[in-house]
Amino acid sequence: MPLSLRPPREGKTPNFEIRGTVRGPKGPFRVETSSGTARRSDARKLARQITECIQEHGCWPAPETPRHRGDDFVSAAVAYMEAGGERRYVRPLIKHFGSKPIAEIDQAAIDDAAVALYPDGAPDYRNRAVYTPLSAILHHALGDKCPTVRRPKGSKGRERTDFLWPDDAFLIIGEADKIDGEFGLYRRMLLYTGIRKSEGLDLLSANVRPDDQAAWVQTSKNEDPRMLKLREDIVGPLRLHLEKAGDHLFRFHDGGHFKHYLTRARMAASGLPCPKRRPNKWKEPPHRLKFATFHIFRHTFATWFSFYGGGDNTGLVGTGNWRDEKSTRRYRHVVRRMEWDRVENMPSEGNRRGKGAA
Repeated sequence: MPLSLRPPREGKTPNFEIRGTVRGPKGPFRVETSSGTARRSDARKLARQITECIQEHGCWPAPETPRHRGDDFVSAAVAYMEAGGERRYVRPLIKHFGSKPIAEIDQAAIDDAAVALYPDGAPDYRNRAVYTPLSAILHHALGDKCPTVRRPKGSKGRERTDFLWPDDAFLIIGEADKIDGEFGLYRRMLLYTGIRKSEGLDLLSANVRPDDQAAWVQTSKNEDPRMLKLREDIVGPLRLHLEKAGDHLFRFHDGGHFKHYLTRARMAASGLPCPKRRPNKWKEPPHRLKFATFHIFRHTFATWFSFYGGGDNTGLVGTGNWRDEKSTRRYRHVVRRMEWDRVENMPSEGNRRGKGAA
């Protein structure tokens, strides 16, 4: 039978399992292995790779693929990914280092790789695409003997505090509705739950319960599953949408066409025309809402949560959307505004003791 995916099981494994039998040149080959990922799309991709390998070689992995040797970079990278390591960004690193011995990959080699692979990359992007995966691969291969990988200056990036005021947020969502009703609903989910773009795309229909005003985020950037509270005004649209949704709540995939939807919506909200499909070498012109990326809706949720909802940084952590208060410090500008409300208690000409006096 073809390979199938068994969903993650609470208390047993957080990842999809790949099971089944594939017929190869040497006969049937039984497969029962972890995919090493909680993302269904990545698990399906690995299942296809396993099927193709068995059909060609009669086994998995291919005989010529070195496993867990760890003495050269290709071996170490393969071993890291087979153990469930994040695959994103690894391919360019393999192409760059090839069979270079692990022992020769020092700080200078890592710095050179960052410049060679991403000559125009910002420090935070180089950190994410080179330093972080390299550190993980080296730690997996060398364990306690792994040298410390120093991150580039500015690796944490610029702390963004941008957010949307209600008028602009609703303008963008209204234009999104005109482009695609499902895209408009997706924008509302980001705005009123504070989830990341990828978490919204990975959300499973089975984990959205309008009657309970709840949605379960099974996977996240920090591998922290959590429950979301759904506002009453999006419960109705979600219930109707679920009647035609597939396995995933939203049909979109993170790519150029999907991102251009947002470009069209924010340009229309700024009163500018925008092509329905992004032409080659076309660049979005400057306008007042150009800063409104997908992630800005997450910042907007946090700002509104504090500014209008009366929450604070501790409350933001309590939603589960942020792991600790350190990661919510960027929103302290809102809390400061709330502190400024205390000036209303200061003495006035009519009440020289002030409202806060005992």
